[in-house]
Amino acid sequence: MARRSDTAPDFVARFANWDNFLAVLTIAVLAYAVLFVPNFASAFNISQAIAGVSERALIVLPMVLLIIAREIDLSVASILALTSVVFGLMVQAGAPLLVAIPLTLVAGGLCGAFNGVLVTALGLPSLVVTLGTMALFRGIGYILLGSGSINIFPDSFLSFGIDMVGPTPLPWTIVPFLVLAPIFAIAQQKMPVGRRIYAIGGNPDTARYSGIRLARTVFWLFVTSGVVCAAAGMVYAARLSNARANNALGIELDVITIALLGGISVFGGKGRLTGVLWALLLVATIRNVLGLLQIGGDAQGTVIGLLLIVSLLASNAAERLFGSLRVQFLSRKTGE
Repeated sequence: MARRSDTAPDFVARFANWDNFLAVLTIAVLAYAVLFVPNFASAFNISQAIAGVSERALIVLPMVLLIIAREIDLSVASILALTSVVFGLMVQAGAPLLVAIPLTLVAGGLCGAFNGVLVTALGLPSLVVTLGTMALFRGIGYILLGSGSINIFPDSFLSFGIDMVGPTPLPWTIVPFLVLAPIFAIAQQKMPVGRRIYAIGGNPDTARYSGIRLARTVFWLFVTSGVVCAAAGMVYAARLSNARANNALGIELDVITIALLGGISVFGGKGRLTGVLWALLLVATIRNVLGLLQIGGDAQGTVIGLLLIVSLLASNAAERLFGSLRVQFLSRKTGE
């Protein structure tokens, strides 16, 4: 029979990581919302909360891989807006969905490729490049459509944006994320490409000398980001029945906050998708609760900005704390 002094270190060692701490925090916030926030637990509110996070959930998947590789893409919201405009214009011109959807994904891939070429071929910092293309891509959207919007789409497309999956409160708009998330998780943790990305983020020089093609890997990460943002652009257009150049303003702040709060190191080379999923649920819950409490979008943005700063400070502090706890208890157990 294990002594209590033996089981306590095991429990602390298992708990002492950021993912588990974030899971406990998220569950606590959810419990508070269910018990004390009116209408939070209603089926309608749950479906709306899930639908509202659909685009962020999609975009955070490639963002995680980019940050692990010591890169970043600030143009994700602008690519979403531009591709929603491209999709809307094609539909308006009479293109069938089977043509408009793949061409929109190609348009997103081209935006990502443009970022990737500037970063890998010209050696420019991704922070500066995507800060510039954040304005460029949205500006192209305004050139194509102006300040107007496209609101007429096929019924099947609009049904995807508002219908639920069977009798569940799960909206169809979250399904693309549910399909892609396991693929990204497997690629990140189980496939050679994931090991290459971690190696690049951990030490680019060592990765280069070990034979990893940094430029090619980073380039395709940006292309992937563009394609996923295009998918998010179509999800956004379906959900709101709206394609316009100012769609999703500021969504990049939420996406970066979710990634960093989920334990992805801003210095690269660290992090897993598990923590990011908990962070996604936490941010979605906080935004939904603030909305139910009649707190406006500007105030919500302030909260998310503060959460981004806190996540940077807390994740670094927690990593040191949890690391010391693991060492302390493992050393104690070894000594016994």
